[in-house]
Amino acid sequence: MVAQQHINVTVNGSYEPSTVTLQQGVPAQLTFTRTSTQGCLEQVHSTDLHFTTELPLDQPQTVTVPTDRAGEFHFSCGMDMVSGKVVIV
Repeated sequence: MVAQQHINVTVNGSYEPSTVTLQQGVPAQLTFTRTSTQGCLEQVHSTDLHFTTELPLDQPQTVTVPTDRAGEFHFSCGMDMVSGKVVIV
């Protein structure tokens, strides 16, 4: 059994990976690292997953993701122009 899930997401004009798959019921964190000044990616937020965080250039920012229910949950930049999703199975 996995004790903790931790996914690194690079923010460079888009989210890489743009789709993250997590196991339901296992604590999870996403670490976003913005490596480019391109676009409106200074912030990432998710209404579905209840987080908002600023993304200073080249400074990893970690958010905790609730995994209590299965489904697809979206996250995006502050202007909702660039998006990604978390799939909990």
